[in-house]
Amino acid sequence: MHDVIVVGGSYAGMAAALQLVRARRSVLVIDAGERRNRFAEHAYGFLGQDGVPPDEIWRQAQQQLEAYPNLSWHHGTVQEFSGEIGAFCVRTDKGEDFTAHRILLATGVRDELPDIPGLAERWGKSVLHCPYCHGYELNNEPIAVIAFNPVSLHQAEIMPEWGATTFFTNGASSLEDEQRAHLLRRGVTLNDTEISRIEGTADIVLEDGRKLEFSAIFVVSNTYPSNSLAQSAGCALEDHSMGQQLVTSEFKETTVRGVFACGDVARVPHSVSFAVGDGVWAGMQVHRSLIDPQMSGV
Repeated sequence: MHDVIVVGGSYAGMAAALQLVRARRSVLVIDAGERRNRFAEHAYGFLGQDGVPPDEIWRQAQQQLEAYPNLSWHHGTVQEFSGEIGAFCVRTDKGEDFTAHRILLATGVRDELPDIPGLAERWGKSVLHCPYCHGYELNNEPIAVIAFNPVSLHQAEIMPEWGATTFFTNGASSLEDEQRAHLLRRGVTLNDTEISRIEGTADIVLEDGRKLEFSAIFVVSNTYPSNSLAQSAGCALEDHSMGQQLVTSEFKETTVRGVFACGDVARVPHSVSFAVGDGVWAGMQVHRSLIDPQMSGV
């Protein structure tokens, strides 16, 4: 039996696992290899790894983890888990069973995007979500923001820091007069014509036939847990301004005792830096609960 099974071996999961193996606990990481930023060519804004391809960051981190003898890595997908604190059983898609005292979910999220032809194909390339991660490289060239949820207004508000910005309400945002005035004061161009499709690198074709060219398009996606694994085990969800996430305590424990969660599935906003920090905290709290189960609890 392992001390901890970490479900999901991306940045949050690996950061948590590192704390645990350094505390000399036995850790099994089960990972299917589908990182959220797999579509991006480079990761920016991550201290010490600025501009490095995500695959390279992940490989280096995995190699460092596997140098610890108490770390096991299993490539696969977890189908379900059951049990209770101190005695959990995890089953993979290949019918393999693993047991552990604690479960840490770092399963990530899926992105829901506006239903605009050509947009999803450019996600992570010229359709982006975080200006702090990708804005600097646009070199002050024209930027589009497409409304999709309540956070889109905030995104349009800050984007002029990185280039001349046009905000497309696209039928998803009904701006009040004061909001319009505020965006205009920020230098944002407003466009209420609905979008027909995306072409080229980041060209927006409107329903009236006009085609407007941009260096990139920013969209705040709606995010939801990448699978129903946690919900099937009884972990509660909560709504936020961009979708849903798992409910966790200040100690990163879900509503199921002994089951913890970290990374994008358990916090907003999202970035590699935030995921790593959240994973570090979660790893420490899981270790804390192994020392004394009464030290945790929602």
